[in-house]
Amino acid sequence: MEISLSGRTAIVTGGSKGIGYAIATRFVNSGADVMICARGREALDEAVKSIGAQAASAKGGNARGKIACVAGDVAKPDDVKRIYDETIKSFGKVDILVNNAGVSRAGAFETLTDERMQEDLDQKLFAAIRMTRLVWPQMKERRWGRIINVLNIGAKAPRAASAPTSISRAAGMALTKVLAGEGAPHNVLVNALLVGIIEADQHVQAAKRTGVPIDEYMAQRAKTIPLGRPGKAEEFANMACFLVSDQGGYVTGTATNVDGGTSPVV
Repeated sequence: MEISLSGRTAIVTGGSKGIGYAIATRFVNSGADVMICARGREALDEAVKSIGAQAASAKGGNARGKIACVAGDVAKPDDVKRIYDETIKSFGKVDILVNNAGVSRAGAFETLTDERMQEDLDQKLFAAIRMTRLVWPQMKERRWGRIINVLNIGAKAPRAASAPTSISRAAGMALTKVLAGEGAPHNVLVNALLVGIIEADQHVQAAKRTGVPIDEYMAQRAKTIPLGRPGKAEEFANMACFLVSDQGGYVTGTATNVDGGTSPVV
């Protein structure tokens, strides 16, 4: 299916690496202008350079969409506002928002302090709330908007010792459903995509910490996946691209597993 996002503008949080990077790349190659944000400026600059080069190559030297970046921590309200303002300054509007920032943190419940719980909620749940609050009015006014909340399969089927991430992700799923109901009369569609085991930067870093080669690390993780392999960030990005396109115009309020069949809950 050929998907065009020509004329659309997107914000992708956590867009310098992994799944966010793949989503931004797919959007730009489909014609969208994309603002990526993350905390690390160096990684952002590298991502902009790489995505821009890929887009240019995909169309005989002419980029299909523009890519820009702004450094910021979405756990901080002032940074969220600055990211939004920079996007408006660069592109004039926001049609698409992908709330992707955040890594999975998990531990036994009795080890979790209030501070650790709050940090996770700020980075995942409140970041999505604050960013959505900024883009929501203009999406309603134009009667076109798409929001994707990137969660994980623990939002539906949390395991023991999976807090705080499973708690903040479950709240994100509830947020998705509330917003979908309020946005539907205005053609603002809100969906969640739930990550399983996707071969991306988070697993690369985990493999480094354990001293296990990435191929061996992912092979061990793949034993729990019905499809027998980890997913690719590009596969996740393809699903996101469909949901934000006109072709996905009758899908809202869903929480879709992108996990190779791993989740026990549909």
